[in-house]
Amino acid sequence: MSVRENIVQQKVSQSYDDRRRFHRIHLQIPLFVRGRDAHGEQFVELGKTLDISGLGAFLICPRSLAISDIITLTIPAPSIISSGLVPAGMPPIQARVKRQQEAGEVHLVGVEFLKPIG
Repeated sequence: MSVRENIVQQKVSQSYDDRRRFHRIHLQIPLFVRGRDAHGEQFVELGKTLDISGLGAFLICPRSLAISDIITLTIPAPSIISSGLVPAGMPPIQARVKRQQEAGEVHLVGVEFLKPIG
């Protein structure tokens, strides 16, 4: 990549990041993903976040999901709760699937929380 292309890419990235209302944190949190997959089958699978903000998250999920579907995210690990990163008794989080792509045997899923957290 040329120096000029690199500068343009940085400016595009910065302007995209500046539009965000909440800062994204690169944090892997194990969670249960519950909902209907792209084939309409109900499921509960263990996934994890790749990054998270107050408005949404980027997840790894074993199932293919349909865009615009609502899923429920539940944090199962008591060690995270006891560490103070997550408040005790945090209720499940409802989220809408905004985007998805296959990555080998898993799916990378961008979700928007129905109710902001934090």
